[in-house]
Amino acid sequence: MRTLIKGIHHVTAVTGDAQKNVDFYTGILGMRLVKQTVNFDNPEVYHFYFGDENGTPGTIMTTFPYGKGLAEGRHGKGMLNTTAFSVDIGAMDFWLQRLDRFDIPYKTPQERLGDEPFIYLEDYDGVGIELVFTENDNREGHTNGIVPPAYAIKGIHHVELWLDSPERTAALLTSKMDHRLIREGGGRFRYAVEDIPGGYIDLLSVPDQLKGLPGRGTVHHVAFETPDRNTQLEIMERLDALGLGHTEVKDRKYFTSVYFREPGGVIFEIATSGPGFATDEAPEALGESLMLPQQFEDRRKGLLKTLPAFRYQPENFK
Repeated sequence: MRTLIKGIHHVTAVTGDAQKNVDFYTGILGMRLVKQTVNFDNPEVYHFYFGDENGTPGTIMTTFPYGKGLAEGRHGKGMLNTTAFSVDIGAMDFWLQRLDRFDIPYKTPQERLGDEPFIYLEDYDGVGIELVFTENDNREGHTNGIVPPAYAIKGIHHVELWLDSPERTAALLTSKMDHRLIREGGGRFRYAVEDIPGGYIDLLSVPDQLKGLPGRGTVHHVAFETPDRNTQLEIMERLDALGLGHTEVKDRKYFTSVYFREPGGVIFEIATSGPGFATDEAPEALGESLMLPQQFEDRRKGLLKTLPAFRYQPENFK
C-alpha cells in the first residue's frame, strides 16, 4: 500500500475563557494566532488555531473556548492527555525562567527514552502540555517578538494517548495508517510514519487509570495529515475494510476532514494538507479578523455580539 498519512495535522482541545486561551498560547508560548473562526458545528463558540508563521500542518494547536461555565473534564484512559511541542535542546533554562516569571506551574524536568528531556505543564484550563528539548527538529519556530527565535516552539513533537490496552490502536496505526514502531521504553510505545518530530504517536498502557471524561481541559481529537481528497478517500476505504465507522467528508474551509473513533476510544481525524489558512486572509494578516464559512456569513452581526471580546496582547508577556 502506498503511504497516505504524512504525520500529525493538528490537535484540538476544549478550553474555557477565550482571553486566557489566547494569552497562554500566543503570550506564554509565543505561538501565532493563525486563524480566528468559529466551531463549524456550534458557531456561537470560537475556534482558534495557533501554530507557526503559516499554520503549517504539524505545528497547529486548536481550541474551542466554551467559556468559564463549562465543567472540567478529567484526564484518563481513552483520551489524548498530553500534546508535546519541540524546542531547541539548549532552551531549557530559558523556558524554566519564563514559566517561573509568569507563575505557570510545571513538573521537575525529566528524561525518557534515553535522551529526551522534557517539562510537563498545563495551560490555564488544564490541557496537558510538554516542552521537549531536542536537537533533531529542523523546523523554524515562529517568533512574534516575545520568545526569541533560538527558543521558539518549532511545532508539535508528539501526542500521548492513554489506553486500557494499546494493541488494537497499534494495529490500526501500523496496518491502515502507515505508521511503524519507532522505539519503546518505560511502558511507552512510539509510532510514526517518519522518525522525526511532528508525527510521533505515543501509546501508554494504563489499565488501572480511571476513564477520562470530556470537558474543559481535555483534548477533543487529534488530526492526521493526508495530502488531498483522493488520499483521504483511500483512507476511508481502508477504514471500511477494517469495519471502522467514520463520518462523511466535512468541509472545514481550510481543509476537509473525516472523523472516527479508534479502538481505544480517542477521536481521530483525517485532514487534508490544504487549501490552508491563507485561502481567506493574506499571509501577513492571518488571525487578525474573525473569518466565517459562507454558511454563517448572514449571522455575522449576531455572532459578533454573542462571541466574547478578546484582545491579542502578546506584548504583555515580554
